[in-house]
Amino acid sequence: MKPSKMIVQAASVAIACLLPHFSANGQELWDPHLRGVNEGLAAGVLPPKGVYGVLNNYWTWVDKYDHNGDKTGLRVRALIELPEVLWSTGLKVFGADYAVAIAQPIDYTTLSGDGLPPNGRWGTFNTILVPGQLSWALPNNLHLKASLAVYLPTGSSSPRRLPSGTYLGAANGFWTLQPGLALSWLRNGWNLSMDATYAYNFRNPDTQYKSGQQLAIDYTVAKTIGKWTIGLGGYQENQLSDDSGSGAAACAQTGGCRASNYGIGPLLGYQLGKVKLMAIYNHGFHTTSDVGGDSFNLRLSFPFQ
Repeated sequence: MKPSKMIVQAASVAIACLLPHFSANGQELWDPHLRGVNEGLAAGVLPPKGVYGVLNNYWTWVDKYDHNGDKTGLRVRALIELPEVLWSTGLKVFGADYAVAIAQPIDYTTLSGDGLPPNGRWGTFNTILVPGQLSWALPNNLHLKASLAVYLPTGSSSPRRLPSGTYLGAANGFWTLQPGLALSWLRNGWNLSMDATYAYNFRNPDTQYKSGQQLAIDYTVAKTIGKWTIGLGGYQENQLSDDSGSGAAACAQTGGCRASNYGIGPLLGYQLGKVKLMAIYNHGFHTTSDVGGDSFNLRLSFPFQ
């Protein structure tokens, strides 16, 4: 793949932010990973030296599902604005290209069902720092990238710290460390990518609740022809350990709190000058112990210079 096409396809910070995740008693909110946000990207590579911007405009309409995969009657609607800045330094570390990044998500959320009154509200999610990304060019058109993201508990509201009339906080109130590993095969306009992240969540100091560790993977199969990119994306998200702290025992009695989500859908991109536009639709086809449903993301990627 030519460097000019890699610029906007690889400019993502390879981080993500939030979809609400409810335990049985509602103490746990907001998964660290925004499902499918890195679909359509050549996830294993970094762009050439420079500073890049990415803006994800992410709409989602999801329902709450119990451990049997049945709807509970609660629904969440959200608009998530995810601006990111990535600096590809041009430095080599262990033979890999090195980059750093920062993101500050902003979200509008509303919870409905069970006779709840209107409660939509804007807020800021945890600030996300990426102190390092390393990308290696491997034989046979393969590219491997390792990264680390740190989620700071800086959001405008969270459980136990809610503005009056709010049913969902804008953030989760706890630290998360999120290592990532991405692999891409790029040849003749083809992009086959897998972007995996592993979220280690710390205990919420306000609720004393600790969310289980989560694995999230975004998948891409896409072909670029001229200025157009067309393909298919998908995601999976699986909680690998149990929640702990106050309320976790009650959650276990209802069948467990380990969430799982799967989704798939088309993607379409267009190169408009220096800006890469990409529209991604995902249909959530399986959810347990979490919220799940459909989402649409319109991503803009561009170099600042």
